[in-house]
Amino acid sequence: MAKAHVVIFLTFQKLISTNCNLYIAGLFTFTRSKFMEKQFDILPLNDWLPIENFPLVISGPCSAETYNQVMDTAHQLAAIPQVKVFRAGLWKPRTRPTTFEGVGNIGLEWLTEVRKQTRLLTAVEVARPEHVEACLKHKVDILWLGARTVVNPFSVQELAEVLQGVDIPVMVKNPLNPDVSLWIGALERLNKSGIRKLVAIHRGFYYYHHALYRNQPMWEIPIELQRRVPGLPVICDPSHISGRRDLLLAVSQKALDLEMSGLMIESHCSPDNALTDANQQITPVALTELIASLVVRQSKGDTAFETKLEILRREIDKMDAELLDILSKRMKIVGEIGQYKKENNITILQIQRWSDIFYDRLNLGSRIGLSHEFLVQLLQIIHEESIRKQEKIME
Repeated sequence: MAKAHVVIFLTFQKLISTNCNLYIAGLFTFTRSKFMEKQFDILPLNDWLPIENFPLVISGPCSAETYNQVMDTAHQLAAIPQVKVFRAGLWKPRTRPTTFEGVGNIGLEWLTEVRKQTRLLTAVEVARPEHVEACLKHKVDILWLGARTVVNPFSVQELAEVLQGVDIPVMVKNPLNPDVSLWIGALERLNKSGIRKLVAIHRGFYYYHHALYRNQPMWEIPIELQRRVPGLPVICDPSHISGRRDLLLAVSQKALDLEMSGLMIESHCSPDNALTDANQQITPVALTELIASLVVRQSKGDTAFETKLEILRREIDKMDAELLDILSKRMKIVGEIGQYKKENNITILQIQRWSDIFYDRLNLGSRIGLSHEFLVQLLQIIHEESIRKQEKIME
C-alpha cells in the first residue's frame, strides 16, 4: 500500500473509531435481532407507583455514608413533590478495592428510618443473592440491578432465582456495553421468575475515548428497547450519563422529550464531600431548581396538530420508500461489482476508492446541510453492508 494511502486510511479509521464505533456496535446489535420480543407480563407503572406530579423522580445519594447524611438528604428530598423514591447504594464494589465500597447491611437500618420518617419508598442496588435476602428482610420497597451486574447473565440468573415468587418491583439498568439484547435478557430472566413490576433504567454506555459524557447516552438503544418490549416503563439516569452537574438539565430534558417515564438523579446533602461520584451529585435545593426548569411536553396535540402531523408523516413514509428503493438498486450494483471482481481475481476492498468515496460524500452531504456525525455513521453502515455482500459473492 502506498504511503499516502496508509495515511488516508489511518486518518479515516481514527475518525470512525472516535465518532461512531460505539454507535455502530449498538446499532447492529439490535438491527440484526428480532423485530419484536414475545409478550412480557409487565404491570403498568401507574398500577403500583402512581405518578401524581410528573415526572417521577427517584433520588438520593450515590452511596449511603452515615446515618445523619442519609436522613438529612431524605428529609430534604421528601419536600419535593416529584420525588417518590429514595435511592442509596449500600454495596459499592469499585474499580479499585482501596476506595470506599459502601456501608453494607447497616445502611438498611437507616433506610428503614427513612421510610418511617418521610414515607418515601426506598430503593437499593443488589448484585448478589445475599443482598436481595437482606433487602427483603428489611422490607426495602424497590430493588435495582446495576450495569456491571446486568452485563453478566450468570449474576442476573442467580438474582432471578432468589427472587422467584417475590412480589417486589425491580429496576434494571442497561449493561455497560450497548447491547439491547443483553438488556432485554436480564429483564426476561426476572419476568420469568414472576417479577411483573419491571422498570428499565437508561444510564448510558461505557466509551473508552474521552467524550463529553461520562457514559454515552446513545438514545437509539432505549428507544429500540421500548419498541421491542412495548409497555415497559423506561426511566433515565442523567447522573451516570452526565458524570457532571452542568449537563444534568440537558440530559433530563432530552429524556422527557423522548417520553421516558421518569428520572433517577443522585442527590446529596453535601455533594462536594461525597465519598463516591461527587461530581455528578447535586443538593436537594439544586434538584428542585432542575425539576422546575424542565419543560413537560404532551405526547399528543389537538385535532389540527394531529392532522398536520399525519400529513408530514405520510411525506416521510413516501421518502423512506424511495430511499429504500435507491439503496436496493445500489446494492444490486454492488453485487455486480463483486461478481466482476471475483471473475478477475481482484480484492474486495480498495482503500483509495473507499477513501475517495468517504471524503467526497462527506463534503457533498455537509454542503446540503447533513451533520458530520450522521454522515460518518451512514457511510460506515452502507460500506459495511457492501463489504458483506461482496464477501458473500466471493465465497
